[in-house]
Amino acid sequence: MSQMRILLADDHILVRAGIRALLEGLEGVTVVAEAGNGNEVLDLARTHRPDVVLLDISMPGLGGLEASAQLKQELPEVRVVMLSMHANEEYVLQALRAGAAGYMLKDSATAELEIALKAVMQGETYLSPPISKQVVEGYVQRVGGEQPAPDNLTPRQRQVLQLIAEGHSTKEIAYRLELSVKTVETHRAQLMERLQIRDIAGLVKYAIRNGLISAGK
Repeated sequence: MSQMRILLADDHILVRAGIRALLEGLEGVTVVAEAGNGNEVLDLARTHRPDVVLLDISMPGLGGLEASAQLKQELPEVRVVMLSMHANEEYVLQALRAGAAGYMLKDSATAELEIALKAVMQGETYLSPPISKQVVEGYVQRVGGEQPAPDNLTPRQRQVLQLIAEGHSTKEIAYRLELSVKTVETHRAQLMERLQIRDIAGLVKYAIRNGLISAGK
């Protein structure tokens, strides 16, 4: 991962300590400051100009949603990843409307944190897989569709899906995309979970059905 400066915000000290330990284990990541409420987030962001703010959605005083909205207004270059225990669609949509670039559940797998950070740094929107599934299902129900469009996947996930469907091995995909084998394996597992597909053959069928590859591949 390239150099990344992070502001960590959560009103629970032990939670912050745990997340900080995970972040410090990632190559190139520096935690430049910690905040316990939304007002501190704004003050520290103005001072340190972090690349990413990991922001608890529920904090005393100025909450995460309000802080995110103000950050995007004052410091639009800062990417906000919302941290939450809430998995329902309305919270996610509120976070995205407030300018968040990502929404992670606090009970996510530890490997997901690195994937989320990389995604938002590349300009993508990241949603934890259970969240993404709920949002897509809600959208499908509203529009009356049957099959989720590939747009619920990030550009990186579509790349991985396309290469899997074309028959490339995990090592080949890692080499092509300049990722680690472990990261590619995580992407593949998240693809299967997000699309509710349990094998490679199913991923190939999905890719063909949604035009990511032709049936002749």
